Amino acid sequence: MFERIKKSVQNAISVMLIAAFGFMQPVWAQTTPIAQDAEPVNQSEATTVPVDSAFGSWIFGGEFANQSFIGFNPSYEISVGDQISLQLWGGFEFTGDLTVDAQGNVFIPKVGPVAVQGVRNEDLNTYISDAVKKVFLKNVGAYASLGGAEPVKVFVTGFVQKAGLFQGHSSDSVLYFLDSAGGIDPERGSFLDVKVIRGGREYRSINLYDFILTGKLPSFQIADGDTIVVRPILSQAAVLGDVQNSNAFEFRGNETSVDSLLALARPLPQATHVRISRNNMAKTEVEYLEIEEARAGTVHPGDVLEVVSDKLQGTISVRVEGEVTGAQEFVMPYGATLGQLLSQVDFGVNAQRDAVQLLRHSVRERQKETLDAQLRALEASVLTARSKTAAEADLRQREAELILQWVERARNVEPKGQVSLGSASSVDDILLEQGDIVRIPRTSNLIMVHGDVLFPSAMAYQDGSTIEAYIEQAGGFTQSRSASNVLVLHRDGSFKKISKRQLRSRDIGLYPGDEIFVLPRVQTKSFQLAQDIITIFYQLALSAGVVLRL
Repeated sequence: MFERIKKSVQNAISVMLIAAFGFMQPVWAQTTPIAQDAEPVNQSEATTVPVDSAFGSWIFGGEFANQSFIGFNPSYEISVGDQISLQLWGGFEFTGDLTVDAQGNVFIPKVGPVAVQGVRNEDLNTYISDAVKKVFLKNVGAYASLGGAEPVKVFVTGFVQKAGLFQGHSSDSVLYFLDSAGGIDPERGSFLDVKVIRGGREYRSINLYDFILTGKLPSFQIADGDTIVVRPILSQAAVLGDVQNSNAFEFRGNETSVDSLLALARPLPQATHVRISRNNMAKTEVEYLEIEEARAGTVHPGDVLEVVSDKLQGTISVRVEGEVTGAQEFVMPYGATLGQLLSQVDFGVNAQRDAVQLLRHSVRERQKETLDAQLRALEASVLTARSKTAAEADLRQREAELILQWVERARNVEPKGQVSLGSASSVDDILLEQGDIVRIPRTSNLIMVHGDVLFPSAMAYQDGSTIEAYIEQAGGFTQSRSASNVLVLHRDGSFKKISKRQLRSRDIGLYPGDEIFVLPRVQTKSFQLAQDIITIFYQLALSAGVVLRL
């Protein structure tokens, strides 16, 4: 019965963490075997989280292990094996390096052994000078300094990435040796329970959360033969959502307060509520509380807290750019329409009111997603195309290289996020969103011609002129007329695909300020590839206003 409940709890937590962090299913640590003389392992130590989600896992990137601390700390205590540089001058002269022997002494010529073990680095010069003066009462000066800390070898074991024996200096910190071992394994190792064993007994216990949060680290000297042990992970609960630190946090015991977890996660100012998924029971239960009410509650190993901003939208901010003479930033009530906004705008004399443009962040993101999906599909088609002969395979390889280079350039194109207003039954009824930009264009008497023409340029609008006439004024098609695709983009975001028959028509609805895009011809061995590329050509022209040649 217990095993069935445990398995259901593990599965529930796995589902929550996958949804929360987007990682693969977490690895469940095996319970450490309990020796007869060993202390029992808490059941909460069997629960772990994905590698990159553990709070503090980022500190072990190799930087601590890159530089050994040689021991010029004023608080450092002289120990066996240290090198001391000594200079004597005056009535007796001596210059050399002295090594602290196994009895903790250095032997000074004409003076004899001087016990220096345990002397603080900042007191070393005074201490040795006093010892010299006991023999040379006058006319002999002394200067002593610590040349280098004792080399030591330390075992690092427990739940680290690569346990082993590591060399350093007695003045190096525990972080140096942990980093040399690849850091704590965030799936299995504890950041709260790191032990230093000396002579078979616990010498120090270190909580790395104190170092991460406040910079506090116990100050002590490592001795040769010490063992650093990273104990099994303790209890964990995850916090995600509107917080600065979206991580799994470790704590001692079988429960901790919501307030202590939120203090580590640091909710963003807009956070209002906490959704707590209770995963440590036979059935998953969910609580939804205001953030202040939730602080008084407790969480257990495996629980997941999602901090959310649950507020009713009161007002939104919309910016108006272009040909306006008054305010450009408008605060509108939630649910306001484009018509209500335009009624408050002071249009400039040259404003083209029938060509209002609406730029929206959500539309820009959607256009980018669509473009990326089309480019990924094109890449897949290029990379999986088959050839019947070696010659054809060589041609396809060269073709694929060109297309893949073009795909990379296309990925860097940023859509504008323009909403097409020309097809709306009533532009005034369009609901505004937070961050919308309404652009009022200036009245234009120009037609822009882009793409595969000899001289892409702008030219004066001529009433009754055809699209073909404008293309001819731009130097004409660089490729054959029959192989080109032509697109007309109106200023309000609407567009029209032009057939070959319509190139000479005077009834296609061409207006001042419109843009004519002559899309490049696609030459490829595959008909499907050609169609995919043409589709992306249209997407780039409509969403970003660019023609990206292949």
